[in-house]
Amino acid sequence: MITVKKIIDLKSEEALQLFSIRHKVFVLEQKVDHKLEHDSNEDTSFHYLAYFNQTPCGAARYRLTNNGIKLERFAVLAAYRNKSVGVALLKKILEDCLSSNKKIYLHAQISAYNFYHKNGFIEVGEHFYEAGIEHVEMIYNNN
Repeated sequence: MITVKKIIDLKSEEALQLFSIRHKVFVLEQKVDHKLEHDSNEDTSFHYLAYFNQTPCGAARYRLTNNGIKLERFAVLAAYRNKSVGVALLKKILEDCLSSNKKIYLHAQISAYNFYHKNGFIEVGEHFYEAGIEHVEMIYNNN
């Protein structure tokens, strides 16, 4: 069973778990510089932690920007991929954001393009690199 919880206290044990998941996926697995992974937007972002059978295994966040709502830092531990953890995280965040009537967008790693496309996002603009990884901007098409 998958559950997703919004994490309010960034000093809590649950916050430490979500930051640990992000570190494992981005820094250890994808070789992103740890200085880029943890940024100045942590305190103003809304964080989520996903559990698979009560085991913390996924994390994500969103934040308000001048362009709308930006979804970021989607990370699922390797052993829990292809088990709908990412979909559960995405659906919970969308559920929390859709009533705002703001543009919802993200910078998708190219390797995750199909995941976001299947879940209602469309590509806009040119491909670019963030943290040495190819990305493309995608916006949520809630029509």
